[in-house]
Amino acid sequence: APSAVRTKKEIENLMATESKRPGPRDGETDANGENSRRRPRLHGDLLASSLLAFLRNWPAYGYQLVRELSKAGLPAFDSATVYRTLRQLERTGMVSSFWDTTESGPARRMYSLTKTGEAFLNLWLDVLSHYQNILQSTLSSYENLQKRGKSGGDRPATEEPRRMRGSKQGGRHACQR
Repeated sequence: APSAVRTKKEIENLMATESKRPGPRDGETDANGENSRRRPRLHGDLLASSLLAFLRNWPAYGYQLVRELSKAGLPAFDSATVYRTLRQLERTGMVSSFWDTTESGPARRMYSLTKTGEAFLNLWLDVLSHYQNILQSTLSSYENLQKRGKSGGDRPATEEPRRMRGSKQGGRHACQR
């Protein structure tokens, strides 16, 4: 059985392994019957971290998590992928589950976040925050470049930057004038 708490290095290794999962196969359709290759899909680390984030707030059944993912407006996903991901998260010790038989009807599996899952989620949220900062900076730079090009700045936004002296492109003396 996996230990209740993993080291930061173990979690980082797990993140690296999880991110190498293959994408959707050709012809695979989402819950709406649309071809999954046409638009981004919710899978891999993004799906796992979304599930962990929902479980941070309260324990839930798989179908409740599927419903919450849909209500949150996340990219398309296949509900079977959600259940596979939950089982994988359980195998890696990030969530735990038990069969709930308190209500009438068939037993249902209730999932909850473990300390390992909390640590993984916190690390993943740090990674996402870092990427958000990078993307925001890139978008701001792009918008500034576009504004400068439209307002008649030094060079239009579509002009390529001048090659620096000693650039390997175009030969040794290509940039000397």
